[in-house]
Amino acid sequence: MNWEKNVRRVVPYVAGEQPNKKNMIKLNTNECPYPPAPGVAKLAAGMNCDALRLYPDSNTTPLVNALAEYYQVSPRQVFVGVGSDDVLAMAFLTFFNSDKPILFPDITYSFYDVWADLYRIPYKTCALDENWHIRPEDYKQPNGGIIFPNPNAPTGLMEDMSVVEEIIASNPDSIVIVDEAYVDFGGKSVLPLLEKYDNLLVVQTFSKSRAMAGLRIGFAIGSEKLIGYLNDVKFSFNSYTMNLPAQIMGVEAVRDDAYFKETTGKIVATRERVKKELKKLGFTFPDSMTNFIFASHESVPAEEIYQALRREDIYVRYWNKPRINNCLRITIGTDEQMDRLLSFLREYLSK
Repeated sequence: MNWEKNVRRVVPYVAGEQPNKKNMIKLNTNECPYPPAPGVAKLAAGMNCDALRLYPDSNTTPLVNALAEYYQVSPRQVFVGVGSDDVLAMAFLTFFNSDKPILFPDITYSFYDVWADLYRIPYKTCALDENWHIRPEDYKQPNGGIIFPNPNAPTGLMEDMSVVEEIIASNPDSIVIVDEAYVDFGGKSVLPLLEKYDNLLVVQTFSKSRAMAGLRIGFAIGSEKLIGYLNDVKFSFNSYTMNLPAQIMGVEAVRDDAYFKETTGKIVATRERVKKELKKLGFTFPDSMTNFIFASHESVPAEEIYQALRREDIYVRYWNKPRINNCLRITIGTDEQMDRLLSFLREYLSK
């Protein structure tokens, strides 16, 4: 099979398990446990299907304008893609083209090294410190670009804006991408830094806090020049990346700010309550500012707890990887779901 020598081979990203069982509790993929804004459901029910025979707006103009108004930037500073994964992949393709390695943490979103391998981008990981924090000095070495989540995944920790700014300011010749997929759960966005740095790109998503993982909407905000370069690559790749329903419903999700804040507020309240209960059960974890908790038990191995939960159709995320193989990432569900999780853990750990 000589044709195989010309195949681009990569080790793919492995997503969290997607079971479909009655009465299961799915806490392994950081989805929102609540439905999207009421207006989104109304639009879905009343959509004119005749419009689907036409191509969607390739510029996603209504959604771009809605995001620009919400975040108080120019529409020329907003880029929209099919989930933040699409936006990030496009950013890798656009901005990381140096012979120098790009830099990202050793414990981080596990798609970064996959994209680097796919696009043949050299990379180097920088170890988080013993408390799971980024060390800014590690990002003051020659590089072809920098990316990290803030708050980080899977640790859930939020770096102070001063730490992020130190990294950006130390790398004026590199693009710095801050992946803010979880910033809406009590974090503080670094968007204000865009006024000072034209090499900063901030990426967010509708999948977590806006409960729209199934529609795949992500976006980036940066300088007009950065967004212009992103659009050039997008229109060289696929002009019609986002479908019409996603565009229409995305606008409605942005407009209903009251529901957005109500939903994220409920998740934060549940998270803080569950933190207290997990501590009583012997778990330790970083102080999460996300919609999940990254927990280790004082005496029972993480893999054992993971398997025990799975047998009860309660799904959390476990990685058998260095440094994190005794940790579980537990998505915050509804209060009822978390009570069932806690009830099982109390009984199991008491044995």
